[in-house]
Amino acid sequence: MKKITVFLSDDHTVFREALRFLLESFDDIEVIGEADNGQTAVDETRRLRPDVVVMDIAMPVLNGLEAARCIAREVAATRVLILSTYSDNQHVQQAVEAGVSGYLAKETASGELLQAIRDVCKGNTFFSPPITKRLLEQSQNRDLQSKSPAAPTLTRRQTEVLQLVAEGYSNRRMASLLSLSVKTVEKHRQAVMDRLDIHQTANLTRYAVSSGLVESNCAPDGSRRARA
Repeated sequence: MKKITVFLSDDHTVFREALRFLLESFDDIEVIGEADNGQTAVDETRRLRPDVVVMDIAMPVLNGLEAARCIAREVAATRVLILSTYSDNQHVQQAVEAGVSGYLAKETASGELLQAIRDVCKGNTFFSPPITKRLLEQSQNRDLQSKSPAAPTLTRRQTEVLQLVAEGYSNRRMASLLSLSVKTVEKHRQAVMDRLDIHQTANLTRYAVSSGLVESNCAPDGSRRARA
């Protein structure tokens, strides 16, 4: 019997280890790798080509939504299943737009996770029932939502830079993480400010938190020194 290969991406080590232990108790599941941030998850997914990536949203360097978007675009055969403490409409809608195949809330996932992995591996979708209900309601109200002003759109690289700014990284450290020159990072940072019409780091951080790029307790406050 061919096993379903699964990759786990969550920045909480204890949770990740518990998840691995749970999944490996099933004969048809093989956990082939782990990551504690979104960028590593993308890189390892390119390398390992798992059937399913179980992905948290709130992670450092690259959040789960952007990581899912990269995987959907670059490793189309791999299905992404979001497993998150966030289950609000904004995060769910962003995940759907990113191309995920399923979405589970951590607090209710214990009885659904195995079935979700099996279903998305077959090419189906799997959303927990409360989330499915809300998605249907959103679809029915789409005409009303379309009248709301659209948020400014950022490129993938601009989104990565915005997240790292909000997490307190210096331009030099961002350049190292993204394999770019400092000058290129500065250009992306300025482009983000121009696109959002936000020109102070503290306000960029607040925007990143409000849009779900980072958790509020992970973002530095205005007095915190940027990481070297």
